[in-house]
Amino acid sequence: MSIPALALVAFLPILVALVLMVGMRWPSTKAMPLAWLVCALSALLVWQLPVGYIAALSLQGIIVAIGVLIIVFGAILILYTLKYSGGMETIQYGMQNISRDKRIQAIIIGYMFAAFIEGAAGFGTPAALAAPLLLALGFPPLAAAVICLVFNSFPVSFGAVGTPILIGLKFLGPLVTGAVDAGTPGLNFTDFASFAKVIGQWASVLHLGMVFILPIFMLGFLTRFFGHNKSWSEGFAAWKFCVFAAVAFAVPYVGLAWLIGPEFPSLIGGLVGLGIIVAGAKAGFCVPEKPWDFGPQETWDADWTGSIATQVGAEFRSHMSQLKAWLPYVLIGAILVITRIPDLGLKGILAAQKIPFNDILGYKGVSASIDYLYLPGTIPFVLVAVLTILLHGMNGDAVRRAWTESFAKMKAPTIALFAAVALVSIFRGSGVADAALNPNSYPSMPLAMAKAVAEIAGNAWPLFASYVGGLGAFITGSNTVSDLLFAEFQWGVAQQLDLPRQIIVAAQVVGGAMGNMVCIHNIVAVCAVTGLVGREGMILKRTFWPFLLYGVVVGIVASLMSFVFLPHLF
Repeated sequence: MSIPALALVAFLPILVALVLMVGMRWPSTKAMPLAWLVCALSALLVWQLPVGYIAALSLQGIIVAIGVLIIVFGAILILYTLKYSGGMETIQYGMQNISRDKRIQAIIIGYMFAAFIEGAAGFGTPAALAAPLLLALGFPPLAAAVICLVFNSFPVSFGAVGTPILIGLKFLGPLVTGAVDAGTPGLNFTDFASFAKVIGQWASVLHLGMVFILPIFMLGFLTRFFGHNKSWSEGFAAWKFCVFAAVAFAVPYVGLAWLIGPEFPSLIGGLVGLGIIVAGAKAGFCVPEKPWDFGPQETWDADWTGSIATQVGAEFRSHMSQLKAWLPYVLIGAILVITRIPDLGLKGILAAQKIPFNDILGYKGVSASIDYLYLPGTIPFVLVAVLTILLHGMNGDAVRRAWTESFAKMKAPTIALFAAVALVSIFRGSGVADAALNPNSYPSMPLAMAKAVAEIAGNAWPLFASYVGGLGAFITGSNTVSDLLFAEFQWGVAQQLDLPRQIIVAAQVVGGAMGNMVCIHNIVAVCAVTGLVGREGMILKRTFWPFLLYGVVVGIVASLMSFVFLPHLF
């Protein structure tokens, strides 16, 4: 079978997921298992892989998914523990009266607070957490939803302490080793750990332009479509505060990506930036002289609101000191630093604790492991959740509800992730070199797609690479799963076109992040907490344009890095 024909077959599972989830609005719990089935049948009937080998690859994917789910559970547990301890309401109370200007509130909560939550928890939690807070501060539900979805982009590549890179790119390990062993020119990494750090470095650079552009653009968008005067200029008038916020976030964000690794940029960048801009807003630094508001609710368009009314004048309660409320997040940051810096000694000890699964079902090389102590889901997330019980003096009923709701929230992501990562495992294992397993010596599914796309796109590929990552997030609802799905494809395109692999893979990681603003999963989640169920299409129409702009900026930067700057560095 020709490469273009193989590429079309390889694309079928993605097309099935796209049609079912977007066209027919199936939940991922139903769509992804069916997409896995289509992938398995393609592997069986076209690639002619043995049934046992397909089963082994699927089990390998499930084991990898368990590692992701441990992180998801830990992140959710922290949030629910803070909810029932009163810590989260205390944090909301502390933010409530920083500024009366809705533009400043949008930056503090939608941009910076959400970035910090993304760095700590990820997996769609920032928009779902920040949007209700904006409602309580007097934002129309539609405006709150759009702002939080769009701003939940640049932090996502480093969300849940680097999971999209550290877990999402793990299947590139053998390709990284092969490229290094072959002496491929232009590589500034020596193993997967250094490769992951390099990807984080370049991803932070690709994001950097939009870290500055996006807040200014979105404030203009806010005042144009939700303001009484329908004016872009009213939003742009707060540009000084936007630049101030962007600098406060970008310096630690980029610095940590380059100096330490992908675990910390959003977590520490958001935390440091939040402290700086809150202090600045209270002091009036770079704040416009005239506050801006949405105007009386009776003047709002009917489609701005839903079943949950905007809580003008709502008051949160403080259940403890701000220091005590924030202490669990401070502990998370501190423990991550202690356990991720090799020179401190703990990293090697924790990383060595694994549950190995070697040669699954007897197929050599089909292996996986669960790093049960090194995964951030256990240390620090679950560990800090337990410590918070003592720190916040939680009673037994509050603890029970926090843990019960956290486990209940795991049902849907477990089904979807098992199917999605099993599909990815079949994808990458389909090109095995063993003639007994791959009798036609076909390339793997992602490599077949990469060869076909390389023929069509040519050297213009850096302009479009991020949109593939965005497509993956749009379908799966996850930057991590988008990277698992398309990272090898992106590597293959870069290899075919002799483009710098680190830039194209970084563009994939950035694309998966920007795709969060249009992905169905996140839109549905934010609609649920803002009372806009049934308005998903209306939100998608508004978030599509920032998504398009993001990809254009990233594409231009990726092209410059691929053809102008990077070739001169090596």
